[in-house]
Amino acid sequence: MKKIEAIIKPYRLAEVKEALIEIGVDGMTISEAKGFGRQKGHTEIYRGTEYTVDFLPKVKIEIVLPDTQVEAAVHVITKAAKTGKIGDGKIFVMPVEDAFRIRNEDKGERAVRMDLIAWQGCAERGYSAAK
Repeated sequence: MKKIEAIIKPYRLAEVKEALIEIGVDGMTISEAKGFGRQKGHTEIYRGTEYTVDFLPKVKIEIVLPDTQVEAAVHVITKAAKTGKIGDGKIFVMPVEDAFRIRNEDKGERAVRMDLIAWQGCAERGYSAAK
């Protein structure tokens, strides 16, 4: 399993989310963030006074996926978030040792996948969709 962290421009979030859903990603965590890279912020003029904005608004997307889905996820994030301008963002991929779903105690890939395997795991433990 791998964890993908993508830092993108906030107005690209809807496109990235849609692209990830299209390839079967069922869950993600989104956080508002501020930061800067090469662009080093910018200056703005407000009521005649110049201000330096060091930290620009960004969105951080966190996803944990089976290794087989990582390449596709990175590809669609890149394609959907790219504007071709400085500040488009970064994608980080890191290993995840293990994962646990609290609700039904699934472990490993079962804990991060929301498909038939997850439902089979629930059935094996005596859980049903009605509970």
